Amino acid sequence: MKKFASACMLLLLVAFNVHSADEALEEYAYYGFEPEIVTNYIANRKKLGFVRISVELMVKNPDDLMSVERHDPLLRAAIVEILGNQTEDKVKSLSGREEIRRECYEVVNRLLENETGKPLVVNLLFTKYLYD
Repeated sequence: MKKFASACMLLLLVAFNVHSADEALEEYAYYGFEPEIVTNYIANRKKLGFVRISVELMVKNPDDLMSVERHDPLLRAAIVEILGNQTEDKVKSLSGREEIRRECYEVVNRLLENETGKPLVVNLLFTKYLYD
């Protein structure tokens, strides 16, 4: 009985280590849009409102960076369009910023899937987010 319990424990440990090793082998890479994205949004006042962001795209496979770079203008235009359609209240609130980030992520992934046949982006990050 003791041998059976030991064998089961050993089997569980090996299975856990194999799963952990698979996770450790994942190599993520990041693509940053250069230069930063600067555009206006719908302001509640007479003066135009501007937002300036730095965007990083996280891809699961470093080989996918070439595809992302090739479609940079398409992705940048989509992000600018999304930002330009936002209200001042949404741009300036934390929950609104997260909604904008999520919308950008979904649109970018959909565009890349249309162009490459698969969604390449694991996450979209705003590393700088300034507004006026």
